[in-house]
Amino acid sequence: MDPFDEGAGGLLKQPKSVWATAGASVVAFMGIGLVDPILPSIAQGLNATASQVSLLFTSYFLITAVAMLVTGFVSSRIGGRRTLLLGLAFVVVFAGLAGTSGSVGELVGFRAGWGLGNALFVSTALAVIVGAAAGGSAAAILLYESALGLGMACGPLLGALLGDASWRYPFFGTAFLMAIGFLCITVFLKEQPKPARKTSLLDPIKALGHGGLASAAVSAFFYNYTFFTVLAFTPFVLNMSPYKSGAVFFAWGVLLAVFSVIVAPRLQKRFGSLKVLGGSLVLLAADVLVLGYGSHTTAVVCTILSGAFIGVNNTVYTELALGVSDAPRPVASAGYNFVRWFAAAAAPYFAPKIEEWTDIHIPFVVAAVTAVAGAVVVVVRRKALNHEAEELEPRHATEDGVTVFAN
Repeated sequence: MDPFDEGAGGLLKQPKSVWATAGASVVAFMGIGLVDPILPSIAQGLNATASQVSLLFTSYFLITAVAMLVTGFVSSRIGGRRTLLLGLAFVVVFAGLAGTSGSVGELVGFRAGWGLGNALFVSTALAVIVGAAAGGSAAAILLYESALGLGMACGPLLGALLGDASWRYPFFGTAFLMAIGFLCITVFLKEQPKPARKTSLLDPIKALGHGGLASAAVSAFFYNYTFFTVLAFTPFVLNMSPYKSGAVFFAWGVLLAVFSVIVAPRLQKRFGSLKVLGGSLVLLAADVLVLGYGSHTTAVVCTILSGAFIGVNNTVYTELALGVSDAPRPVASAGYNFVRWFAAAAAPYFAPKIEEWTDIHIPFVVAAVTAVAGAVVVVVRRKALNHEAEELEPRHATEDGVTVFAN
């Protein structure tokens, strides 16, 4: 069925509850890249170093990683609607508090609370959208992926527009938008049935005993180090105004969205998931290496271009994680995300530290090496990863009514 077929309950013919959840999802994903254009402004405003300001990402994703073990436990007990509202409430409170920060330590701490709220929200949003959508899961999944891409693209743009006046305004803006999302979900979304089986805290860890899932998680760990070196460290290298930096990362996000939703599935169908993933990781490694050693213009172009490879990788990794093992999808995805988000926490901290210890080029050399390491894991562990990988259909849908953010 064509998800754009309005007569069949397609993408454009969804209940208000689906649009409310999808709209809140856009804002939730905006929060990831929101601080990108204003990192230098935050450093200047709080008299902080690049490595200190980069802890905004570290605290956010460290809490997100740990929360992956908790979100399924919570949502399987209180239901999807209440989990969404709880997550939104955390984001509203901590994003607002972040805007009042008087020191970088306070800001890092508030971002950690924001990360917990975002983990609770995005871990459940897809399950709720699929459960409430008309016309089956195909349109719902496309809507969710579109929300993810739009959020990743618009986050830096919003950060630039509000951050040009003050680095505090993007945080207040996010709190305001998420408060609107909270009200919309309260009004339009009815509670959905709870899953028949409750998820334990240890289920995601046990799922990593499967060789294929563990291999996907380890490869994604290396890849995410590269991904978040680009996202968190490159703004300091580009050293542009919030407007210009926001434009660069908006273009980056557009490529990420297009290649994730449109290009990646076509490449997978033609070449197979593992070949596409391995090739994309090698190309990403080459891109970040040129980014690190090229001129300023070259760095801008390579930053934008990396969005294409990141979009492809996100889609393939997600489908591998959800399809390579026989574990329930929410459990498999939680274990996978638990491993890979630690790299998202590590890269923003270590990249500026490596620059302090060496020079500005070496963080990108390390990022290129980790991307290649991810590709090596794919090649070496291809037999373990090959289960359903070459003929993999998108499996973002949920089991037992729960899933977790995988892209």
